[in-house]
Amino acid sequence: LRLSYNNITGNIPVEIGNLVNLTALSLYFNQITGEIPSELWNLVNLTLLELQWNQLTGQIPIEIGNLTNLTRLFLNSNQLTGQIPIEISNLINLEDFSIKHNDITGEIPSEIGNLTKLYGLSLQYNNLSGEIPESICTIYTNIASEFNISNNNLCPPYPACIEAYVNQQAITFEDY
Repeated sequence: LRLSYNNITGNIPVEIGNLVNLTALSLYFNQITGEIPSELWNLVNLTLLELQWNQLTGQIPIEIGNLTNLTRLFLNSNQLTGQIPIEISNLINLEDFSIKHNDITGEIPSEIGNLTKLYGLSLQYNNLSGEIPESICTIYTNIASEFNISNNNLCPPYPACIEAYVNQQAITFEDY
């Protein structure tokens, strides 16, 4: 179901949960507001979920861990709050994950290292804090070309595998 770039307004209807065989949902670049309905997290056949560039609010719930078939998850450029739930580690097929440009807080969960198929990780422009978990080194070599954690409140010591990246981004990184 691809409804991107359609100036859709209002909330995502709860009836979306009735589409149990849905494998892809693209609603990006609309004007969708409100929280992501909990019924969406029951669409266990989804492999693609693109909700970026809307005005969605609320938190990423632990039920996101139900979507174990997801390969691409884009929630960026909304108004999401709260923390990255550790249940994100259930998404063992995830290849690309972006929550950049939100108001996500807390630490990067160490369980993110379980996402060994990731080739893209975009966490920039949030309010993430604390130390970067060592487990990031498990996946960093796969995602080095599409890895961005800049413009957060992360603090040293940094894992050795990304120390050069962190030092470089602090001086020269610009995100477009």
